Amino acid sequence: MTTTSGNVSLMGHSAQDADAPVIRTISVSDLFEALRLGWEDFKMVPSHAIILCLIYPVLGLVLARMVVGYSVLPLLFPLAAGFALVGPFAALGLYELSHRLERGEQTPVWGALRVMSHPSIAAILGLGTLLLALFVTWVVTAQAIYVAAFGSETAAGIPEFATKMLTTPEGRWLIVAVCGVGFLFAVVALCISVVSFPLMLDRHVDLGDAVMTSLRAVARNPLQMVAWGLIVAVLLVLGSLPFFLGLAVVIPLLGHATWHLYRKVVEPDHTHYSETDAFPPFIPEKRSAADFPSSLIPPWPRKRRDRFFDSSD
Repeated sequence: MTTTSGNVSLMGHSAQDADAPVIRTISVSDLFEALRLGWEDFKMVPSHAIILCLIYPVLGLVLARMVVGYSVLPLLFPLAAGFALVGPFAALGLYELSHRLERGEQTPVWGALRVMSHPSIAAILGLGTLLLALFVTWVVTAQAIYVAAFGSETAAGIPEFATKMLTTPEGRWLIVAVCGVGFLFAVVALCISVVSFPLMLDRHVDLGDAVMTSLRAVARNPLQMVAWGLIVAVLLVLGSLPFFLGLAVVIPLLGHATWHLYRKVVEPDHTHYSETDAFPPFIPEKRSAADFPSSLIPPWPRKRRDRFFDSSD
């Protein structure tokens, strides 16, 4: 049985196990809607998101300096591209913030840390370890490709390295090979994690079920997931300029948007409530003139997107 709601069509329960999450078929417009909702979340908690994600541009600058300092320039691109592989795990706190905003709850910065006491934390850490191993394998593979093209010879500086890459047959072959292999690594990471982490935060599921649901989501929406991967890649490239500083905005935007993409791809389970749902209600703090100038800044607004949980859907 198939039903339709807006841009989204649902796969009936009869096509899958009774306990398996129901996968929706989405459209490309849903991807941009997820980005828009992610941007709204970012605007609601910008200071929290920047605090959580400022470490990315800082680490990027440190890595770039280390790479140049130790004359291992070939690793600069693999390390920068590796953000896409480990990003889904690193954005856990952002998923939690979006989850709290969705339920109309307060979003203090420590709220992002509640994921560490989640019932599924063992499965979450297990998938994070898998992505980290994928990242390390990617870096080692990229280095092996460089050695196959140029041997153990290293460039003296960025101009010489750029010249070797852009003006020699070996360099052009290296660019094609690294981009091709990197694409395969990115596909694997996307397939196993596109909805896995939000699902484990939203419901108490194990690692196998989460990965299987993610694979089913990709199989159900192959072209849409390719489009999502391209959107992520383009935004990460733009966020890396200049000097990785743009990642302070791009990473939280993608983190929040991924939560909303999960909501669009996986049908909510109205009968299930996570142990982490029991948070105290948000009561705005009373402010007086003595609090000036902080009293000029309004408290974070409550926002509840009941359309995700409307039992009438």
